[in-house]
Amino acid sequence: MSDALTELEASIRADLARIAHPGAAWLEPKMGPDGKPALDVLIVGAGQSGVAIGFGLMRSRVSNILLLDKAAEGMEGPWLTYARMPTLRSPKDYTGPDLDIPSLTYQSWHEARFGKESWQGLGLIEREHWADYLLWLRRTIALPVRNGCELLKIAPAADGLLAALVTRADGVETLHARKIVLATGQEGMGGWMIPEPLRDLPAGSVATVADEIDFENLRGKRVAVIGAGASAFDNAATALEAGAAEVHLLCRRAQIQVIQPYRWLTFRGFLRHLSDLDDAWRWRFMRTILEMREGFPQATYDRCARHANFTLHEGAPIEAACATGKGIELHTPRGTIAADFVICGTGIDMNFAGRGELSRFAGNIATWADRYQPPDNERNERLGRFPYLADDYAFTERVPGETPWISDIHLFAIASTMSFGPSGSSINAMTTAVPKLVHGLTRGLFRADVARHWASLSAYDVPQAVVTRQARSSGKLR
Repeated sequence: MSDALTELEASIRADLARIAHPGAAWLEPKMGPDGKPALDVLIVGAGQSGVAIGFGLMRSRVSNILLLDKAAEGMEGPWLTYARMPTLRSPKDYTGPDLDIPSLTYQSWHEARFGKESWQGLGLIEREHWADYLLWLRRTIALPVRNGCELLKIAPAADGLLAALVTRADGVETLHARKIVLATGQEGMGGWMIPEPLRDLPAGSVATVADEIDFENLRGKRVAVIGAGASAFDNAATALEAGAAEVHLLCRRAQIQVIQPYRWLTFRGFLRHLSDLDDAWRWRFMRTILEMREGFPQATYDRCARHANFTLHEGAPIEAACATGKGIELHTPRGTIAADFVICGTGIDMNFAGRGELSRFAGNIATWADRYQPPDNERNERLGRFPYLADDYAFTERVPGETPWISDIHLFAIASTMSFGPSGSSINAMTTAVPKLVHGLTRGLFRADVARHWASLSAYDVPQAVVTRQARSSGKLR
């Protein structure tokens, strides 16, 4: 480790010590039905959101926590897997997992590792560097993380606890916790969509942008990318750079979307207070933003457009698809496109029942369609399938009383978007979204123990001072 990083870490320890007030522990261990102490909070996912949530809890003196991630250490999140862009798209000065501690920002880490001149000349953050930073951050603040662990199922347990069935390399175990946070990023409540016309194509000929794709195997082949968001362009560019013979990007809109609504909404008022609005306003804002979809920056487009064998097709939704002896034919209103391989960048749909960890209660998770009926001109069935969350990011029940324990399961993922705006999958929202979640978690933990806190106050008898009284003189005052 460089001297600069060593000095930075010493500065971080000093910073955290200065803001540690109040440092008193306030949660007592609660025993699980297996006789072992239960966790106060189990966080599923140790990517950027999980790290930020864990940090926020530790600063709130909730230290009996554990983060799980199914990936190997350092491979959490998309950065070294299916993120196929050279750099982050967020401006380099956006802060996030540091939770407003200057010495913990990416800038501080970058300057300590590469020098201040490197930071000054930096355009955007390399995604590999972002992954390195997140791993350094979690180690520096000493977060308890177990890698190679996957959540299989959540169920209620005795004494108001939750039971999490977890698989790991050496078997399966049950962890008990007072609260569970699903910091599962993109896929937490569903899966990547493959348009219906493509679902019957031969296995191995269709993938989503989140799949592991052997791009070298696409050399000399015809590739079609469905969708026109940033991830779709990233995959098209990766195929082009790997030597694909042709790459066709199909956009269903008559004109491709070039506006980036996430730049508009990056201000404190919206990020912090959208969730305080009534349902009509929340729906109106988020439907407009999500129907626009996330735009792409100029560099992302240029990465594709510089190749002569790249073709953008606007107004070309997939109407039908079929396999032929020569490959795949995609039928669109603009004509037929021939391909050997298809990559779908068409987003994520909600499918609670398809998630094994939610199977015990998937049918009773309330959705936006259960709670709010928008005007006819604002309807959107896909967005209506998003979960309708409480003000602490907790699941709410479709039928009250059937699964009351799901109020201790909190969702911080892309599926939180309809209730909270950008939150569980956006760097720009972390500084407002994570404190809101942590506040909700500590509020719930305090309320659950309010009788114990009252008893503790009632029994509190620690004197703060010793009062000595002068002995009175036996003489009379004159």
